[in-house]
Parts: sequence; structure tokens; C-alpha cells
Amino acid sequence: MNEIKIFSPATVANVACGFDVLGFCLDNIGDEMVIRKTDKKGIHITKIEGFDLPFEAELNVAGVSALAMYEAAKPDCGFEIEIYKNIKPGSGIGSSAASAVGSVFGMNELLGKPYSKTELTQFAIKGEALASKCEHADNLAPAIFGGFTLVKSITPLEILEIPSPEDLYATIIHPQIEIKTSESRAILPKEVPLQDAITQWSNFGSLIHGLHTSDYNLIQKSLHDVIVEPYRSKLIPHYNEVKQASLQNGALGAGISGSGPSIFALSKGLENAEKVKGAMKKVYSETGITFEIHITKINTEGIKIL
Repeated sequence: MNEIKIFSPATVANVACGFDVLGFCLDNIGDEMVIRKTDKKGIHITKIEGFDLPFEAELNVAGVSALAMYEAAKPDCGFEIEIYKNIKPGSGIGSSAASAVGSVFGMNELLGKPYSKTELTQFAIKGEALASKCEHADNLAPAIFGGFTLVKSITPLEILEIPSPEDLYATIIHPQIEIKTSESRAILPKEVPLQDAITQWSNFGSLIHGLHTSDYNLIQKSLHDVIVEPYRSKLIPHYNEVKQASLQNGALGAGISGSGPSIFALSKGLENAEKVKGAMKKVYSETGITFEIHITKINTEGIKIL
């Protein structure tokens, strides 16, 4: 096999109380990429559709992660990368992660799968760091592993797969504005009050237990962020209205997807997810800001060959 076409999914990171460590994979939103072996050595990005991104490998997220893997693998070939970008950069649903993951997953398949999912995540971190100015894997891990993932540690990299309750749906609204991850990280406090930290890790532990036991009531009581949301929500127009409307229409919880501006809500069952969609749409229809809304099950497969 000398060429492969893949679907690299969008993801939601942080999931309210799990800043920088928790994420989940979306089912019907993502980029497509074509990776092919070439006789010409090196990494070459030959086509980009959807958004204006750099073709130079060392300036492109997909290229940087590919270069990291290429240097480690030292293959006797090169690779061409085509990117069909459907996830808007700066959308808060893992655009850079999808690019970083797609290139290394495709290369790994063409080389006969010498690297594990964790090793692929390690290469992809280098590309993600180009976009966010720091190394984190809360979007990368769910894109590669599927479902919910917990980044136990970055050094050494350790990723835990968390079960996804069968009837859990996500509703995502994406206002068509851009918030750069690096900028949204810069506004966060360097220190937090001890009581807030206690509340946060209590919510986080409860959420993980709720996911393991499919306890929707516990999930609902746990989806609260007292540390990051108060700062980042100020960057997102009408955030509080969208969150309240979602909760009033049956959402288990709602929060900022990644660094925003996308907002996610989790619901039990498709019917509730549809009600939440209607509520989100009503809020933003009155703002003059264009937006997209998606409903998706949790994607337990992750990145895949098309």
C-alpha cells in the first residue's frame, strides 16, 4: 500500500472540569487527508483545501508532527500529504490536533504500523505545540484512541481510555469567530484558591466515575468548571445564555469546548440533544453572529481509514 485516505475527527477537550487532561472524540465532524509514499525523501505538503494554511512542513501542524515521526523512523522513502480541512482553525474542536494526528496515523499505516497509539500521540504533540505554544494531548488522545481519554501524564506520556456511556450525545455550537489557543491560555491565572482546586478535582473524580458506571445523574452533577470557565467564557459572546438555555432544555451539562469559541453540551439520548440544539440555535439566531451546530454520538473508534 502506497497511498491512504483517512478521516481525522474533531474533538472536545477539557470537558468542563478536566482542563488539559480530559477529552472526547466527535463522530461526524473532521478533516480528510491523503498520505502517500514517494521516492523523493522528506515530508511534502502538496495540497490544502478549505483554509489558507502554510505548505512548508516545518510551519504546518501536520508537517511538524510528520517530521518528528520521520526523523524517528528514518524510512527509505518520503511522504506527500494532502489536507482537506473541514475543521476551522481556532474553532475549539481540535482543528490543529486533527491535522497533527492525521499525518502520523497515515504514515504509520503505510509503514506497517511500527508505532503504538501512544507513540503516535507523542509525535503529534510536536505539531500541536506549534499551534498552542505548549505540549498537551487532551485533543490528540481522543482523536487517536476514540471515546473519552484521560492524559495521566505528558512526561512520560500515559493515556487512559475511559468508557463512554451508550446513550451519551454531544451538541456543539460553533460561532464563526476565532479564538487562538495560545491567547486563551495567556488569560488564565497562574495560581488558584485551594477551595476552588478541591471543588474541581472532586468534580473531575466524580465525572470519571460517572462515565465508568454510566451514571447520568452523577455526570450531570460533575460537569462544572470553577477554575478555567470564569476567565475564558468572557471571550465567547453570549456564552452564559447558551449554557443556561442548554441546561433548561435537558442538557446534563455544558461548557467551553477546548479554548472556545465552540460550546458543547452533553445530553442523555438523541431527543434531549435535539432540544438543546434548538435552544442554542434560538440564542445565537438573535445575535447576528453566524454559527454552525452539530449533534454527534461519542466516536469510540477515533481516526480511521476511509
